[in-house]
Amino acid sequence: MPTVSVKWQKETFPAVEIDTSQPPYVFKCQLYDLTGVPPERQKIMVKGGLLKDDADWATLGVKQGQRLMMMGTADEAVKVPEKGPVFMEDLPEEEQVVTVGQSAGLFNLGNTCYMNSTLQCLHSVPELKAALQNYTNSGRSNDLDQFSHLLTVAARDLFSELDRTVRPVAPLQFLSVLRKKYPQFAQQHNGAYMQQDAEECWTQLIYTLSQSLKSSNSSEISAVVKTLFGIDLVSRIRCIESGEESSETESVYGLKCHISQEVNHLHEGLKRGLKSELEKASPVLGRGAIFTKESCISNLPRYLTVQFVRFFWKRETNQKAKILRKVDYPLELDVYDLCSEELRSTLQTPRQILREAENAKLGLKVHNKNSQENDVSTPNPEVAFGNSVESSAATSNEGALSEKKTQLTGIYDLVAVLTHKGRSADSGHYVAWVKQENGSWVQYDDDNPIFQREDDIPKLSGGGDWHMAYICMFKARVI
Repeated sequence: MPTVSVKWQKETFPAVEIDTSQPPYVFKCQLYDLTGVPPERQKIMVKGGLLKDDADWATLGVKQGQRLMMMGTADEAVKVPEKGPVFMEDLPEEEQVVTVGQSAGLFNLGNTCYMNSTLQCLHSVPELKAALQNYTNSGRSNDLDQFSHLLTVAARDLFSELDRTVRPVAPLQFLSVLRKKYPQFAQQHNGAYMQQDAEECWTQLIYTLSQSLKSSNSSEISAVVKTLFGIDLVSRIRCIESGEESSETESVYGLKCHISQEVNHLHEGLKRGLKSELEKASPVLGRGAIFTKESCISNLPRYLTVQFVRFFWKRETNQKAKILRKVDYPLELDVYDLCSEELRSTLQTPRQILREAENAKLGLKVHNKNSQENDVSTPNPEVAFGNSVESSAATSNEGALSEKKTQLTGIYDLVAVLTHKGRSADSGHYVAWVKQENGSWVQYDDDNPIFQREDDIPKLSGGGDWHMAYICMFKARVI
């Protein structure tokens, strides 16, 4: 990677590295971080002409130590009001972003919308950000590989940068380490990086963080990813021919919504996703046989992730095809009937308390048969009651983690949607739609955050070529 100097106005930046494996647009993003001049306004002279976003570095012949000239006007800095009350509606749009706590956008570094949308969804989880802040550069344990450690550090630094600025961020370091840790994200076609599957990126990142944070020396975050996203399943496995039965348990980081002609709603797809058939050896029959597997949830997370299984391998075209069928999903999801009998019994009392607390807020009269069981004198949903389920919760605006006992109710509120537009997982465009702390929604289309109405979020349900939900993230409603 050659190092050049860049002169802009009265400033000179003496050591700017050019990654010649990336398009010049990435280099412009680096200069944006240094100067505040957006890439579309930059005019960089190279070999007597202007540097184009998609130019080939090999033909430009940029040499080590070469001096480049850049022209362009920087964005104006956000000004802080001096005195007097100011209403959010009267502020410039960038200052409104700061007011509502919305994070900045992320530059697309060449078919990286799959990564950007994943990062924006996960960045909205304050407990995860708090855990990453506690992760130190020296926090790597002996059983953690180098790139897992570096990817965790890159995620920590990137999330911090998103919280510090209103200008779009170029996730160069994170992308570089992601491709080294998982080479599939570095695949190229005709010299350009290929589009990748956002669900695969989400899964790999969650797995990496679960390993690195668990390996951290900090006891406060020893199991944060499992607590936040982990789902325990218990399964009943039965042979169709012999009737023999067995059971097994497993932990996953998300549920799958299987789509068929009979599935019109997320809940129906989740039920199908918990049932399957598999072929394995039967000790009774002494040969292979078909078994049915029926699973239910035995432990719930703070954040429930659901993937709509929209892509499948089509043999005729030898590529991934997409199911465009419309599948409705709610702003409020109740998974009570997907849980095991034991978990249901644990959820019953918290659900009753939550219902009565919500009724009290609406001014509805509550008839208490048992003052201890149905007490709604403290309807704060963050208050713990009696014997409780362990769960990590954010106890301050900064999202600091503390282990406190809360009770899950099996009811979840939608807080993020990752959508896909196009006909194939390896093409098209990914976008994140994230609920802010103040209840408003923002569409993160790479470096362009756009405010959205909550009424429009459930409309991302498919049925055409527009953006449709691929991953939904729900936050638990607790008491």
